Formats: sequence, structure tokens, C-alpha cells
Amino acid sequence: AGKVGRNDPCPCGSGKKFKNCCGRSSNVTNG
Repeated sequence: AGKVGRNDPCPCGSGKKFKNCCGRSSNVTNG
């Protein structure tokens, strides 16, 4: 269901972890 893990590198290419970047809390649909 999730394309990328919260602790995986963000797919946007920022180099940050997904949870600290695009997956903070508003842009995530699955947990």
C-alpha cells in the first residue's frame, strides 16, 4: 500500500527521510 517507508529516502529527491519531507503528516495517505 505504501510506496515508500517513512524512514526511507523521500522520492522527491531531497535526500531527507520521507517522514521528514513529503510524508510529514499532511501529504501522506497511508499512515
